[in-house]
Amino acid sequence: MAADQRPKADTLALRQRLISSSCRLFFPEDPVKIVRAQGQYMYDEQGAEYIDCISNVAHVGHCHPLVVRAAHEQNQVLNTNSRYLHDNIVDYAQRLSETLPEQLCVFYFLNSGSEANDLALRLARHYTGHQDVVVLDHAYHGHLSSLIDISPYKFRNLDGQKEWVHVAPLPDTYRGPYREDHPNPAMAYANEVKRVVSSAQEKGRKIAAFFAESLPSVGGQIIPPAGYFSQVADPRVSHLLCHRHIRKAGGVFVADEIQVGFGRVGKHFWAFQLQGKDFVPDIVTMGKSIGNGHPVACVAATQPVARAFEATGVEYFNTFGGSPVSCAVGLAVLNVLEKEQLQDHATSVGSFLMELLGQQKIKHPIVGDVRGVGLFIGVDLIKDEATRTPATEEAAYLVSRLKENYVLLSTDGPGRNILKFKPPMCFSLDNARQVVAKLDAILTDMEEKVRSCETLRLQP
Repeated sequence: MAADQRPKADTLALRQRLISSSCRLFFPEDPVKIVRAQGQYMYDEQGAEYIDCISNVAHVGHCHPLVVRAAHEQNQVLNTNSRYLHDNIVDYAQRLSETLPEQLCVFYFLNSGSEANDLALRLARHYTGHQDVVVLDHAYHGHLSSLIDISPYKFRNLDGQKEWVHVAPLPDTYRGPYREDHPNPAMAYANEVKRVVSSAQEKGRKIAAFFAESLPSVGGQIIPPAGYFSQVADPRVSHLLCHRHIRKAGGVFVADEIQVGFGRVGKHFWAFQLQGKDFVPDIVTMGKSIGNGHPVACVAATQPVARAFEATGVEYFNTFGGSPVSCAVGLAVLNVLEKEQLQDHATSVGSFLMELLGQQKIKHPIVGDVRGVGLFIGVDLIKDEATRTPATEEAAYLVSRLKENYVLLSTDGPGRNILKFKPPMCFSLDNARQVVAKLDAILTDMEEKVRSCETLRLQP
């Protein structure tokens, strides 16, 4: 029997028997069996169509024909490792370099974002000769052991914080210590990094790197205040040699673009560019959207960082990283982004979606905050306006109801109360209207029927 013809219940039973329960499903109470996808739509075994608001991996759209064709055509000719001279890897590196500041000019190709961040950690340590890392609270940088150690989102539920890891507050102006009414939240949060670094140094620790998602996603779709990265890493003299707090401590700045790169923010190709044209990280990591579902990842570094790594004499070899097929796919993704003007599309559709969601905030008291840029948007659901208590159960109920209405959306954040909008970049104005109309109808129904929302009703 073909897999897509197997009854859903049988597939679920097989999964429960063969696949670890640590590998979780969306909507575990009633999983969706997806058998096909195209563009921003996914289809179940019954042929029902869902609008996908989750997949930032299918960046230019599920099964985009130009990306599929590029992989197929290259697969028919050659797929081998990067130890052979081949045009694709250098063509791809050249195209990526054209999107980045000129200082980020040395490239390493890998298979996943986790591999990219693990290599970034190695590069930082070789360059600085130091061991310690500063990260943001609630951060997630990957599933390898080295990255679980620098991901508070994970390590707090496992072995706890290592002595070489130092956690700075998430620059969250809605829930953090410095909020929207603070006169200079960027400087205030940067000073928290300074405090963390100083505390580490007093204990004799030496900082190798500051790791940060350019827009923290797992932390709750956070938009750091403008100028925050520049306050942490001052660009006024030399992008590399005068990091105000991090470089002064001997460390480098690693920008994790795995969730948010490749034009998703609309205004810029890279989310770190939202922090100002003079801000340049020392290392940038890429994954997920880079291959539109094909396992591709990349690390871009400055010459000094790369040369220090090369000076060890140890080869960096990745069996599948930079293969002709992977690079053909990466090139195709860049071509589609340019041909279909998806970066501009993210700006226009994202602004429209933000406007519609802002109207929901006015209408429904459960919507405490709407934040985002381009097609990276978070809706913060609250139980009480004064305390901003996360509406965790309500958020779970809402995404379950949306799934019943053929919209796939997920939640995240420390309170699991943030609705995360990060759809394929071809998500349309009409999709935005449909999704928000369904959201509005469900919220209205919740206010009428769900007891836990009664306290949120506006008083007459």
